[in-house]
Amino acid sequence: MDLIVKHGTVVTASDTFSADVGVRGEKIVQIAQALEPGSGTRVIDAAGKYVLPGGVDPHTHLDSPGQGTVTADDYLTGTIAAACGGTTTIVNFCFQEKGKGLREILDHYHHRAEGKAVVDYSFHSMIADLTDQVAAEIDTLPDQGVTSIKLFMAYRGSLMVDDRTLARTLDRASRNGVLVMVHAENGDAADLLQQRLLAEGKTEPKYHATSRPPRVEAEATARAAALAEVIGAPVYCVHVSCAEAVEEIARARARGVRVLGETCTHYLYFSEEDLDRPGFEGAKWVYTPPPRQKHQPPLMWRAIASGALQAVASDHCPFKFTGQKDLGLGDFTRIPNGAPGIEERLMLTYQGVNDGRLTLNRFVELVATAPARIFGLYPRKGTIAVGSDADLVIWDPDLELRVTQSALHHNVDYTLYEGMTIRGAPQTVILRGQVIVEQRQHVGQPGSGRFVPRQRFSI
Repeated sequence: MDLIVKHGTVVTASDTFSADVGVRGEKIVQIAQALEPGSGTRVIDAAGKYVLPGGVDPHTHLDSPGQGTVTADDYLTGTIAAACGGTTTIVNFCFQEKGKGLREILDHYHHRAEGKAVVDYSFHSMIADLTDQVAAEIDTLPDQGVTSIKLFMAYRGSLMVDDRTLARTLDRASRNGVLVMVHAENGDAADLLQQRLLAEGKTEPKYHATSRPPRVEAEATARAAALAEVIGAPVYCVHVSCAEAVEEIARARARGVRVLGETCTHYLYFSEEDLDRPGFEGAKWVYTPPPRQKHQPPLMWRAIASGALQAVASDHCPFKFTGQKDLGLGDFTRIPNGAPGIEERLMLTYQGVNDGRLTLNRFVELVATAPARIFGLYPRKGTIAVGSDADLVIWDPDLELRVTQSALHHNVDYTLYEGMTIRGAPQTVILRGQVIVEQRQHVGQPGSGRFVPRQRFSI
């Protein structure tokens, strides 16, 4: 064997047990007690540590356009941050430009990632312009290893699609084993509220939440689920932020609709009060859907613990506070929507284990196994099993850290979690048998990450 991780406690979504993990090449080849190293075998001592599957982040926006600018992390800086946070696979969105085909856009994103990514990656297609030619291209996506498509029900006048486009996409995608993902907000209602607020001279960041109340999200969630029900297709709701939307998902699932949902780490921690921080500071919390009232984060913890939602993603959509977020000075509708979080995701979700909100196995399910299953990466990714990729995280449950911008690795000038003290963090991260992070510092090589083709949706 090339590598043995010894004396650790292996944790999967279903089991917790003491064992050594043996690796040959890129794969896990043995899980057993007291594995003996051979000549040249590297041994990592994980005594007192958890051995977790590498995190799978199904929602990232690296090197992506947005509101007149481009996200601050490319595939190098963004994946280094992911790796240092314990994530070894990401699925990034590929934004379709008007008049361009899906294959053309995918080729463009392949070019952006190659030679830079330090973790493995895959892609979601995104449709904003459903011509007949683009509809026909949906049939070809699985052969390219892409088995998911995102549509926006929000952002009137730019990315927003109508119900017919959503229904057509659900129909064609479901016949090809492609999962449709929706950003569920009523874009017409949000646009109307935005214009009303601006006309009243209400331009500060705090009005971002006022313009997109929970019912705007809940209505679109219910509509997406209803269309999926009519078509007989599955649907996945991204970045669910409030109990009202969770209720609509639960109601649809009770009817037998195959609707899945994720939330994001920031919805577990922040409220609309953060948008009202002094000066322009609240712009850091302008992401969509917005942070909700203070009673909502505990309800989102409950939703991920109970299984009402299936995954925790980062929605890492990073814009620098200086030079990008300040494009919206004097007009909250012009603040680029998004926040960093790709490195913080596992550590901040793990705090739910410390405070008893989550079991250790449920934590692994939320940040690794469920995303891998839903998006056609399992069992290659998202678990620790013989034959799986040797993507492993040596997790120190007793390590205390104070989250600071200076200690993180993203290419952004802030973290939402500045000053928080946490317990539990990745110490060593292994990608396909190669150590890429030691003592929370990246030691791998640019370009070591690979594109991972995904299986058709089958849940």
